[in-house]
Amino acid sequence: MMNTITQQFSIPYQYQIHFTEALFATSNALLAEIIRGTDKRLPAKLGVVVDSGVSDHHPELAQAVVDYCEHYADTISLCGSPLQVQGGEDSKNTFAYVEQVLELINDGKIDRHAFIIAIGGGAVLDMVGFAAAIGHRGIGIIRVPTTVLSQNDSGVGVKNSINYFGKKNFLGTFAPPVAVINDAQFLTTLDDRQWRSGISEAVKVALIKDLSFFEWIEDNAAQLADRALQPMQYLIHRCAEMHTDHIGGGDPFEKGSSRPLDFGHWAAHKLEQLSNFEVFHGEAVAIGICLDVVYSHLLGLIDVEATHRVLKCFSTLGFSLTHPLLSGPESPHGLNPELTKGLDEFREHLGGQLTIMLLESLGKGVEYHEMDEKLIGAAVKYLEEYTVAEPA
Repeated sequence: MMNTITQQFSIPYQYQIHFTEALFATSNALLAEIIRGTDKRLPAKLGVVVDSGVSDHHPELAQAVVDYCEHYADTISLCGSPLQVQGGEDSKNTFAYVEQVLELINDGKIDRHAFIIAIGGGAVLDMVGFAAAIGHRGIGIIRVPTTVLSQNDSGVGVKNSINYFGKKNFLGTFAPPVAVINDAQFLTTLDDRQWRSGISEAVKVALIKDLSFFEWIEDNAAQLADRALQPMQYLIHRCAEMHTDHIGGGDPFEKGSSRPLDFGHWAAHKLEQLSNFEVFHGEAVAIGICLDVVYSHLLGLIDVEATHRVLKCFSTLGFSLTHPLLSGPESPHGLNPELTKGLDEFREHLGGQLTIMLLESLGKGVEYHEMDEKLIGAAVKYLEEYTVAEPA
């Protein structure tokens, strides 16, 4: 006798992205209100993990967190002192930091009625989110992104991960946060590279979805490069809005073979690895976008004027448009043979079929399922020659 039981259910997800300043001032009740607004037992246990780079620039932060939790003791029960972990991609390159977060969860008896709050850049948010997702099969994560890149892109989504087997984001989960809180004060202490790095993700989403936003970035590129806070806050808000609209629009857990928001990322992820992560993610994304924009032009999709508008925009923002690791003069087509392995890794990450986003026009992406190595080599050479020419 054979029979089948079919199980089917759906779970709605909802979380909010808040914009504030001085999050841990006792006069700012936002975090306490977020926790009160859940169905958790109160006071709720809270484990706090802080990016060491953030702590270096904000030495008062740990005490501010302690004071805040004491002030809202009816709502929040802090589990131990805030745990400091290495910032940057190093936090994702070893399981050791995941174990530290799991130890915090275990020692603090943090369960699924409690929360972990992660304060830091995108890599730390990825790592802490992964640890929270596997601890007790899922502990609520509250993200406090502290960089442009994490406030407008990586920190607002549903993905968590660490690197493994030398591959970017090989281990990970889809686990929506309880909330995301963007505090503009953290932006003021970023160095110039970190400030600029996150802008590339805004250019990315504008190029594939919103011409008017790209035009706004063009018009404000010089101000953004000069660290004007007001335009940066608008850029972060608009970029985060577009990312969340996309995530909620059809395939939030990436069951399909297309990831439009990874425009420019196949080369970017490989460039990060080849440089031993000396090239920041946002810097690599800028180069990857430029490469795929030029490829789109060489394929006949966009004209030279549109191509040069993108390159000029990135140049005005202060980005490098290419990198020596892209090329290999003695190799076929002038490419570094390691670079195109990024296509294979991208295909594997997508589940078998390669799907690359290119540009049909400024503000509109189009999907392709193959890339020609000879044309990629020509695009690399184009960028090198453009950079040397230094057009006005």
